[in-house]
Amino acid sequence: MITIPIRALVLLVLLLCGVTAPAAASEGEMRWALHVTLAARWLDPAETEAFNTPYMVMFMLHDAVVKASPGGGGQSAPSLAESWTAAKDFTSFTFNLRKNAKFHNGEPVTAEDVKFSFERYKGASAKLLKDKVKEVQTPSPAQVRFVLKEPWPDFMTFYGTTASGAGWVVPKKYVQQVGDDGFKKAPIGAGPYKVVSFKPGVEIVFEAFDGYWRKAPSVKRLVMRSITEEATRAAALKTGEVDIAYLLTGTTAEEIKRTPGMKLVAPLLSGAFWIELPDQWDPKSPWHDKRVRQAASHAIDRQAINQAETLGFSRLTGNFVPKIFQYALPVEPPAYDPARAKKLLADAGYPNGFDGGDFHPFPPYFSMGEAIVGQLGAVGIKSRVRTMERAAYFTAWQEKRLKGMILVISAAFGNAATRLEPYVTKNGIYAYSSRPEIDDLFIRQSKELDPKKREQLVHQIQKIVTDEVMNIPIYDLAFIWGVGPRVEESGAGLIPGYAYSAPAEDLKLKK
Repeated sequence: MITIPIRALVLLVLLLCGVTAPAAASEGEMRWALHVTLAARWLDPAETEAFNTPYMVMFMLHDAVVKASPGGGGQSAPSLAESWTAAKDFTSFTFNLRKNAKFHNGEPVTAEDVKFSFERYKGASAKLLKDKVKEVQTPSPAQVRFVLKEPWPDFMTFYGTTASGAGWVVPKKYVQQVGDDGFKKAPIGAGPYKVVSFKPGVEIVFEAFDGYWRKAPSVKRLVMRSITEEATRAAALKTGEVDIAYLLTGTTAEEIKRTPGMKLVAPLLSGAFWIELPDQWDPKSPWHDKRVRQAASHAIDRQAINQAETLGFSRLTGNFVPKIFQYALPVEPPAYDPARAKKLLADAGYPNGFDGGDFHPFPPYFSMGEAIVGQLGAVGIKSRVRTMERAAYFTAWQEKRLKGMILVISAAFGNAATRLEPYVTKNGIYAYSSRPEIDDLFIRQSKELDPKKREQLVHQIQKIVTDEVMNIPIYDLAFIWGVGPRVEESGAGLIPGYAYSAPAEDLKLKK
């Protein structure tokens, strides 16, 4: 019998899976296995999506006027701005920039860079922000003022958290010199790490920027590598090819948990999984009937999926707005009740079920999609899982080309209003349509300065979304990683509700 060493067998598996195994991490270098393909647009804050994923790169490369930080509860904290003030009526916000903040090319971060970055921003909630901002003033190189058209208490929530990327700053002169495409190829930021090399979809290598204002990073070199196959990520972690492997589920997570020297971390994110039902806006579709949407919700065994996917660490919910958010309406998850689901379908005129269209799972949560499709099929809602690469998924969704059912997750921080805006309002980047009463309430709450009155308005929106079953919440995700034996500080959970390793300058390897 031929004996093959375990390490050689793992490398053979990596090659057969189409992944070239990287060399073992060297001293002073920390490596990640990512569950997604690296997108070039994540290098440019101007194109930030309403999701946490781009921030795994942005927290390394860039910096923001204000951003979430340890101890801040996920809310805005000083960063490139050392302080800020708001007018009493919330019609202006003034930021005082640090004197020692600079970009990787040595140029200082100025008010003109802040203004330029905001004006070129076109990502999540861009229209809302620019509709609200009258002008951006630069009284001095170290001060920038946002003047609003009307009072808006939520400016800091949209501008200064992961609800949008509008507050992240790029160097004006450099971007104008190389252009948007040139910037993605050779980005310069103001963050704790600078890019050494980038292979789109494959790998990005960072090197510590000792001139970072907060402190010089401890780890000298960071390497992020896309390994989309979960078993291959776990194998790379076991052999020491990587130090951290994102997104481990079910039996794979259990295996890592049992492996000596390895540990699991499972930060509970500020984000729920839910199912979008875009066909509900089509009067000819079965999904237009609220009873059908209710039936689908009762057909899903949330706890069984939680156990299978995240070892029970996630938190079931009946609201896609996380309960930790300001103005969140607590909603218990609907009961798993297949009998009631079948009766609701029969009452709606579908005693034998119906074809619910394609099911598009958020990449790479394909096994979760298969489980949900199986549970829906058990009550008569027939569907087919259609997997997509993440960039294609987002493009098709924003262009309103996905039909049937869309499994979604967003862990972007903010409050209830920032979570509602992209998905249920008429200007929302992912909204297929909206209800006039919701649009009216959203406008009213955005102008309301009394916190109690505002909470009532935002609660009304969430109650409509829940009562009309406009979407189907599943659970707030516990995002499981595997961490190898060389890591002293992985960054897991340092920023509450955030999915990935941050702040980058706080990461540490064991000596």
